[in-house]
Amino acid sequence: MRLTVVGCSGSYPGPESPASCYLVEETDADGRVWRIVLDLGNGAFGALQRHADPLAIDAVCLTHLHADHCIDLTGYYVVRRYNPAGPQPQLPVWGPSGTDDRLARAYDLPPEPGMTEEFGFRVYDGTFELGPLTIEPRRVAHPVETYSLRITAGGRTLTYSGDTGVCAALDESAADADLFLVEASFVEGEDNPPDLHLTGREAAETAARASARRVVLTHVPPWYSTDQVLADAKGAYDGPLEMAEPGATYEV
Repeated sequence: MRLTVVGCSGSYPGPESPASCYLVEETDADGRVWRIVLDLGNGAFGALQRHADPLAIDAVCLTHLHADHCIDLTGYYVVRRYNPAGPQPQLPVWGPSGTDDRLARAYDLPPEPGMTEEFGFRVYDGTFELGPLTIEPRRVAHPVETYSLRITAGGRTLTYSGDTGVCAALDESAADADLFLVEASFVEGEDNPPDLHLTGREAAETAARASARRVVLTHVPPWYSTDQVLADAKGAYDGPLEMAEPGATYEV
């Protein structure tokens, strides 16, 4: 699998990056490249087009319905509905319950049909497959319905935390992952609320408990220093550890 960081800014777009968005690509036995997008937050749809034709995406997986993870699906709707080549085939979009209504309201559409002609909305309900990719969602600790995503192909595993506090479900999702893409929105020493986000240290400790083989920290809000988050994480995990940067790619 190839992972491309499209956007990695936490909570809102920053001067250097859009909000959360990640492109996952895998080639099947017939040589066909499958592409899925994990989250599509503020500003990410424009940046995504640097890395892939938006009409060549096979599915979108939204971890939750906060704007910094889903709102640019409204732009994608325009591309699929009003494309000069004509309306495009319905694209699968997995997400929490109410995703179809949330996105219709975001674009001020009536609930029926909303965006259901452009997107085939599917609620997470256990493991599913898309081409050569097996995707396992797990509900994690966040104020709204939120999922981590464990993606396996060719005997390799990528885990994306979504937004979460420390929880057993995240440990399970990250178990033995070849690459653990994990949020680190908080810094140590602050009065951080529980069940919302991780500090760099908590993310690293989760990776250590899960025996993840490589860690990429992401979703740092622009008001925090990525250097501080990385410093918090060091010492709690002894494997490869780095910060996500827009445009970075990883072979999983």
